[in-house]
Amino acid sequence: MDLGNGYGHLTYSTLVHPGDNWAEMKNSLQTYLPEVKRRVSPKAAFGVSLRLAGASVQELKAHPEEREWLKNFLLENDLYIFTVNAFPYGPFKGQRVKEQVYEPDWSTTERAIYTTDIADILAEVTRIEDEPTIQTAPLAFRKKVISSDYVSTFNENIYKVIGHLMSLEKRTGHRIKLALEPEPACYLETIPETVEYFKNDIYSLAAAERVSNYSKQPLAEVFGGIRRHLGVVLDICHQSVQFESIAEDIKELSEAGIPIFKLQEAAALKVDLVTPEIVEELKKYTGTIYLSQTTELRDGVVTRYLNLEDAIAAWDKDPGPREWRTHFHVPVFLNDLGPFRTTRSGIDEALKVHARTPLSTHLEIETYTWDVLPEHLKTGDITEYVVRELEYVRDELARQVAALK
Repeated sequence: MDLGNGYGHLTYSTLVHPGDNWAEMKNSLQTYLPEVKRRVSPKAAFGVSLRLAGASVQELKAHPEEREWLKNFLLENDLYIFTVNAFPYGPFKGQRVKEQVYEPDWSTTERAIYTTDIADILAEVTRIEDEPTIQTAPLAFRKKVISSDYVSTFNENIYKVIGHLMSLEKRTGHRIKLALEPEPACYLETIPETVEYFKNDIYSLAAAERVSNYSKQPLAEVFGGIRRHLGVVLDICHQSVQFESIAEDIKELSEAGIPIFKLQEAAALKVDLVTPEIVEELKKYTGTIYLSQTTELRDGVVTRYLNLEDAIAAWDKDPGPREWRTHFHVPVFLNDLGPFRTTRSGIDEALKVHARTPLSTHLEIETYTWDVLPEHLKTGDITEYVVRELEYVRDELARQVAALK
């Protein structure tokens, strides 16, 4: 939904629903979106964040009647797509995902083609004024990046996609934007790392020359075109797990001229003091199909674990005072999870900045973990859960705006 007064569009990620292929996603759209809209935006159009797996993209590309169905469904239900989640290419529900969520990574032609196919589909099914974003993986799982050649390969694929997006805009008038999403344990992990990557590998003459080659447009157009078509998703959960200040992250990205194409309101688990009792409670959040990257702060030293169970194993061997932040998306309308808390304050911090100076035209809630949440956190059904999250972010932003007056 359009929040008005330049504050952008707010929605939730349909990654929370079944959508590993087009039949599943199509059913989820029909099942959930009209009801969510009825509850939170009954009199105005409601924006959609569409999850498009690789299988869905292939189906839509091969069958123009399905693209036509999507356009008609949106029109008939007063909906519009302004962003696509193209981070997970493969299956995301009901089976082990873990580090496979990053595959195929940006070193592959498959990832580049998947992304340009989505851009072509968006140019056909979206409104020209919405300038939709494509949310994508943070280049690669960090452990796989073992050489400069690996980095050069995924850089080249990024340049190709930027060139395609520039050509697409020139041909159709549709501006489609690609947004890299930093995440723990990935090549782009922290915001300082992300800023360095953009400075060295994206905002360089060498990069502009490659994009110019692919887009067939002069350097004078390419320098601006890169910034129009490549930016970041600032996932507040991810950066909170890193013990980063969200306000400082925003400042650093802004000072570097890196656009925040999507501001993602998500919250992580937060433990200010790990105790034996806390560890027992945290075991309810282990063993999921997703990675649960955990960052530990102990005596001023940061240690990163790939999963929460790894952090617990280290605790068992050497217990003692420490803080933990865990990449487990929890409902944003909750700040207190009983024995521990959440990083929702990072969301409030970002919305405070956004209220003063809008950061992005795309705001999204991405609590995709409904199916693996402990039962005591499942308040109502999935629709009620989504609505409560949307209402929290909308109302908190309104409160922050009112506080400025």
